[in-house]
Amino acid sequence: MADDLGRRATRHAVVIGGSLAGLLAARVLAEHAEKVTVVERDRYPEGPDARPGVPQGRHLHVLITGGQQALDELLPGFMKELGELGAPKVGAPEDMVQWQNGRWFRRTSATAHFSTGSRPQLEWLVRRRVLADPRIDVVEGTETVGLLGDSSRVRGVRLRERGASAGAAKEARTLEADLVVDASGRSTRAADWLAGIGAEAPHEETLDTGLAYSTRVYRAPAEDPHSDALGYNIVPNPTQVYGGVVLPIGDGRHLVTLSGLRGDEPPTEEGAFEEYAKRLPHPVVSEWVSRAEPESPVYGFRKTANIRRRYDRPGRRPAGFLATGDALCAFNPIYGQGMAVAALSAVALRRALADPKRTPTTRVVQRALFDASKQAWDISAGADKKMPGATGDAVRPAGAMDKLVGWYLGRVTERAPGDPVVGAPFREALTLTAPLTVLFAPPVARAVLFGPVAETPAEPPLRRDA
Repeated sequence: MADDLGRRATRHAVVIGGSLAGLLAARVLAEHAEKVTVVERDRYPEGPDARPGVPQGRHLHVLITGGQQALDELLPGFMKELGELGAPKVGAPEDMVQWQNGRWFRRTSATAHFSTGSRPQLEWLVRRRVLADPRIDVVEGTETVGLLGDSSRVRGVRLRERGASAGAAKEARTLEADLVVDASGRSTRAADWLAGIGAEAPHEETLDTGLAYSTRVYRAPAEDPHSDALGYNIVPNPTQVYGGVVLPIGDGRHLVTLSGLRGDEPPTEEGAFEEYAKRLPHPVVSEWVSRAEPESPVYGFRKTANIRRRYDRPGRRPAGFLATGDALCAFNPIYGQGMAVAALSAVALRRALADPKRTPTTRVVQRALFDASKQAWDISAGADKKMPGATGDAVRPAGAMDKLVGWYLGRVTERAPGDPVVGAPFREALTLTAPLTVLFAPPVARAVLFGPVAETPAEPPLRRDA
């Protein structure tokens, strides 16, 4: 069969991994294949509950605007339904008390909104919508142990049931497919799978700050007459490495996440967690925590490196095999991009397969998936490489152009807290609703290059701007 994913009939597609990226890829592939099989290591819970296959699922997840728009494109009416389930919506900067680079943001009218409901709730709704399609089947409690085919084309997968005895594990069964999509997450075994059929694994770019975070659920304190904020956000930077976020997840509950770097990680012991909050540059978060009622243990998470697998580069790799989601590009979760990029990648997959001007070969479609994650990588890795102790091959000395762009973006972040002319496009870029070039548009450039640094509050703005 020719390397053509869209013009010829694809009888069967297999998606490895049934989390957000895999489910949304399956949703798109069902428009082209007679059958799509999702292979998931876990057994799904009945309702919107956490599961082992999403180890960060108990931690804070925000769905930024770009992801909201993509989900509504893929699953019409999704955001309305998510809101009806109780997922809160938080406007920035209006609803947030935010500190960044030594300055408090003015709480002017919102130009971006975050959906802050729990990750298990959002994934459950996606799963319910996607698996309602009769063309999509799911095989639960099953792991992928290899690929079928050779270095020129993948023709399926080798599977085994999880929990099988050592003897049974030797008898992996096969599942033939015309297309295999790896959506198995940041711990993908694709390098081993490809080597097993004589193909070449992609080069991995890594950038790791050693950031770690801990999270606890709290019930909000009694209504505070002095504050109308829905959330609080202390953003770390190279000179102040501690982070703290408080955001609602619905039903009066909030997630509180504290972060720090390698060697000074936030603890998972209850009393120590609250003490750690006092390391933040202002007590606004620790004071909120001291008034709130804890409702869960403290959960820690440590795997936060940025990892990008360069399938877009030439190599001895087979047709009929794609990577998406964290299996392609995984980000430091502190930037809140992962769910949005999963959805944007599915939109990119749909457009690439349906493009009337280009034959959707494996290489063309993989390039589209890479491009869908590039802006988020530039933001996440661009910020992380400046953090003290950052390691990895993506940490490289800055050239002259990098230094010039870095100088300009430094002025952007300096002005964003107080100047709406800069703040609005700043949020558009960070929420993936506009390209980074929006920060260089003439009105923004004039404000950045020639405008003053607008006055910002000296203390946390606990009330919205009048």
